[in-house]
Amino acid sequence: MTRYKSINGKRIAFTAEEEAARNAEETAWTNGAFDRAMADLREKRNRLIAETDYLALSDQTLSSAMSTYRTNLRNITNGLTTVDDVNNVTWPTKPSE
Repeated sequence: MTRYKSINGKRIAFTAEEEAARNAEETAWTNGAFDRAMADLREKRNRLIAETDYLALSDQTLSSAMSTYRTNLRNITNGLTTVDDVNNVTWPTKPSE
């Protein structure tokens, strides 16, 4: 498939070098999809853990349900190998404090 660029309002086909460079950019973007998805997942996971950090302080007694919830959040990235795995993660339900 030929790609085109616009120069001074004229449609000009990419050169072979421009095609190769664009293909390399698209491949790099596609190859980085899993890493981007994992970064987003970790960001959400870390935010959810941080929301319950105050319950894990030394002057608090962490309930068994909350401890399990926090453990499940920490382990949520285990075994994920594809973008689909990441997109289909089942988030644990936060127990009442």
